[in-house]
Amino acid sequence: MPDLSAFPITQRWPAEHPDRLQIYSFPTPNGVKVSIALEETGLPYEAHTVKIGANETWTPEFLSLNPNGKIPAILDPDGPGGQPFALFESGAILLYLAEKTGQLIPRDPARRMETIQWVFFQMGGLGPIFGQLGFFHKFAGREIEDKRPLHRYRDESKRLLGVLEQRLDGRTWIMGDDYTIADISMLGWVRNLVGFYGAGDLVDYSSLKHVPAWLERGLARPAVQRGLDIPPRG
Repeated sequence: MPDLSAFPITQRWPAEHPDRLQIYSFPTPNGVKVSIALEETGLPYEAHTVKIGANETWTPEFLSLNPNGKIPAILDPDGPGGQPFALFESGAILLYLAEKTGQLIPRDPARRMETIQWVFFQMGGLGPIFGQLGFFHKFAGREIEDKRPLHRYRDESKRLLGVLEQRLDGRTWIMGDDYTIADISMLGWVRNLVGFYGAGDLVDYSSLKHVPAWLERGLARPAVQRGLDIPPRG
């Protein structure tokens, strides 16, 4: 049985199944990337709810695993070389899980890099911009009298959706017939934009054709449906 006692995070969130991959997360768009990927691959795991509203990501135990204080993070008892391995950043975790299982990423080197390219597109653009739009449209930012920040993120969100719309023209998934970590990285964010943030009208979402159809296909996947609620909010 793997010994995870050297990792302080296990003191606050004890592992009942230390032989399984441990995920420390919350069902946000970034968090559900990992839970969806785990559900898709069938890799055994144990989920721990990290209550971001209670600032649990800033506790010493969580910071010992992710010094950036953000979910998700994982602890794999069977990491490279068979040794326990900790990892944070949702995009890096997606790539790690894909390579560990040989799933959700093409084997062809060129298509593999193309998939990673679209994951980076989400990490560097779509996720941060949508998140800022949500802040200025729904949360405390909406109280700011100067609406230029809101308009800035609205316009950039519309542009990014246009990039995604063009990419999906004639394709079932981001990589064509292959459902990959590129799709998983974006599904939760687009869902959040039009659902939780309520920004569909703001970004003219109804004018799009391919993105809504892609989102519907993705959300219909059983593994996605399960992953969107993992870990429980507690």
